Amino acid sequence: MRIDKFLWCVRYYKTRSIATNACKKGQIKVNEAVVKPSREVYPTDKIELRKDQIVYKLTVNDLPPNRVGAKLVDIYRTDTTPKSAFEAKELLKYSKDYYRKKGTGRPTKKDRRDIDDFYDID
Repeated sequence: MRIDKFLWCVRYYKTRSIATNACKKGQIKVNEAVVKPSREVYPTDKIELRKDQIVYKLTVNDLPPNRVGAKLVDIYRTDTTPKSAFEAKELLKYSKDYYRKKGTGRPTKKDRRDIDDFYDID
């Protein structure tokens, strides 16, 4: 089974074309080698994929006949991603917490004066 089809079947990507593009960008490795989307996957292969700034590590247990339900995914793969990868994503979410809400645009005159006052402390 192709790597892009396998990742789509075990629900790591919503569509096969997204999985194919991830392969083309070099975000997917099989047995520590960057692969093309047409690379065949076999049981006991180790897959490493980068998605949403998390590096997922999987081991292929078996090949699914088609896309499987979320409850059946664990039959076909074993997830060996360390917990620290998910914790790092949580910290990243908090580091992006700005004082302005997203989409409010440029700073207003009042914001600019406040910024100037902050830097002009003598």
